[in-house]
Amino acid sequence: MDNLLEVRNLNVDFSNGDGQIRVISDLSFTLVRNEVLGIVGESGSGKSVTSLSVMRLLPTAGAQTQGEVLFEGKDLLSVSEQEMQQIRGNRVAMIFQEPMTSLNPIHTCGRQITESILLHSKMTKKEAQAKALQLLELCGIPDAPQRLKEYPHQLSGGMRQRVMIAIALACDPDLLIADEPTTALDVTIQAQILKLMKDIRKQRNMSVIMITHDLGIVSDFCDRVAVMYTGEIVETAPVKQLFRDPLHPYTTGLINALPRLTGPAGRLEAIEGMVPDAGQMPEGCRFNPRCKQATERCRREHPMLKTLSDGRCVRCFLFEDKDQGEKQHGE
Repeated sequence: MDNLLEVRNLNVDFSNGDGQIRVISDLSFTLVRNEVLGIVGESGSGKSVTSLSVMRLLPTAGAQTQGEVLFEGKDLLSVSEQEMQQIRGNRVAMIFQEPMTSLNPIHTCGRQITESILLHSKMTKKEAQAKALQLLELCGIPDAPQRLKEYPHQLSGGMRQRVMIAIALACDPDLLIADEPTTALDVTIQAQILKLMKDIRKQRNMSVIMITHDLGIVSDFCDRVAVMYTGEIVETAPVKQLFRDPLHPYTTGLINALPRLTGPAGRLEAIEGMVPDAGQMPEGCRFNPRCKQATERCRREHPMLKTLSDGRCVRCFLFEDKDQGEKQHGE
């Protein structure tokens, strides 16, 4: 298959007063061209840090990144900042979680869209403004000519997120990273934004990484999913297979916590406990303090991510002998 993005053995350390804390550990995944990959997990699982690492937007003073992020074979972690600026916003674009803090409050929406177009293309200012208008219309913003002249604070949350999508699409990226793009929106607007992204993705044949804590979004939008916990991937699978037959106890817990619209009503099954702090990881499997199936081995040894013969990956001793076709990652 044609891999657009390959993340290999990514490690991210943050500095604090006592030294370095590892927040991403030996993270590896691939994204096939034209695929939608969901990265899911609770808050504190490392999803946003992963996306910022791919975009090389982590603060250089406080974060150390190791490993490889190969975009069409080119390692984004080793290219110059000047070259990265030509890739970021052009070939690889990002929709951030909170548009009000991501948009510049002192510039009009039109200027913020045209800025990206002028930076990465040879269009004139007039041509860039015309394209900005087309993008706002594509993103379903009514009275688009007027919105171009307005500032972010004059728009609703849903409108601001549509402007963010327009900025991300301005240079026709090959890869779009969406970091919790609907979190701050009400459910009706969430559905509109997701439909918009789905339609645009099909029109433009983009690859998408959807970062979310919402498995409902994953089931509706993604082709494949990677489940993260404490900076590690604990399971990867095609979406339908994951929901039909989750392997890792953490994935099972996330799915069981979803409300159901059909069948008998019942209590939601919450996962007991909290995601541990990055500086206070438990011994052995990091999920073992919250896992009902944990054994003494789980409390003593750290499981590796294994690839099973059907291509799925899981980090759990329960599946160590599942089949003979498995391989190990991170050894």
